[in-house]
Amino acid sequence: MLSFYEPYDRGPAVLPGELHSGTESLSVERCLELHRLMVRSRVLEERMIKMSKSGEGYFWIGGPGEEAFSACLGAQVHKGCGPAYDYLYLHYRNSATLLAMGMDPLDGLRQMAMRRTDPHSAGRYFSNHFARRDWNVLPVSSVLGIKFSMAAGTALMQKRGSGDGVTIVVGGDAGTAEGDFASCLVWSTRPQQELPVLIVVTNNGWGISTSACSQHSESSVIDRGKPHGIPGEVVNGNDPVASWHAVRRGLDYCRRERKPYMIEALVSRLYGHSSSSGCQRVRNESDCIRDFEMQLLDAGLADAEALRRVHLDAEEEAEAAAEIALSEPHPTPEDVPVHTYAPSAVDAVYPDDYTGLPE
Repeated sequence: MLSFYEPYDRGPAVLPGELHSGTESLSVERCLELHRLMVRSRVLEERMIKMSKSGEGYFWIGGPGEEAFSACLGAQVHKGCGPAYDYLYLHYRNSATLLAMGMDPLDGLRQMAMRRTDPHSAGRYFSNHFARRDWNVLPVSSVLGIKFSMAAGTALMQKRGSGDGVTIVVGGDAGTAEGDFASCLVWSTRPQQELPVLIVVTNNGWGISTSACSQHSESSVIDRGKPHGIPGEVVNGNDPVASWHAVRRGLDYCRRERKPYMIEALVSRLYGHSSSSGCQRVRNESDCIRDFEMQLLDAGLADAEALRRVHLDAEEEAEAAAEIALSEPHPTPEDVPVHTYAPSAVDAVYPDDYTGLPE
């Protein structure tokens, strides 16, 4: 079992109240729900790592260390299908975002196990490469930078509409070195044609094995938005209270002003880049879950046994889901063209024919 939770003894909890971080706070109910989401995401990812090491999965890449910010983002998304709702261009470290939006952990494990039942890719893509049309979650691409320029397209459609839906694009610090990031800044700030894009950079200090400090000369990534007049902020992405309010401010601004906003969340990378680098536990980085639990215990808003129960429940959930996923069928050669083309009127004439329009 890959669990690094250790129990604390801080005495009985006093549940009513708020958890403060600087001048901001969250209710204890919100904090405990975020904690549960963070733990479920961490345990899900650790189960995937175990699958990658035991041969039950091919390749793992995910987001341990980013749970605090990702859960706060997912919990505030206006979820639905179509331009009236938020569009999401996520990356492969956003499992907590999907869980906060309501994804069943089983669906994440189905993708890791490459099963035909995987709703994101029918078992044909890497772990955490999400795609949910009913939630406006555009397919995650391993080529992260390209999403920044794509985000301007859906935001342009939303700007022309009458709703308050926004486009949310999330990438790492390394992805901002691509030209697509600059294109997003330009296209989202054209005079009188500004676009409602929430640009999120989760900065874990690394681009695979290259350190950010060896590549970026600016003090903060959000500094690159200043010449374009894009407001933004740097937030401690390991702090759920600070992250919640940063996301709230960013979404509120984009909805109200119909203009772009940038958030740079400083996060950790607790298992390295991916299974290709061994996914060993990194001990010298901040663990947002452990830090959050210390805050809750010190504030008397939770007790050790209640927090321990959250971990145990998450582990039981992940094990049960893994057992189901591993019992389900693999994709077949006949599945290759499935989901390649969008549904069309031709489907009524050629049902279950995924080869495209007739000549």
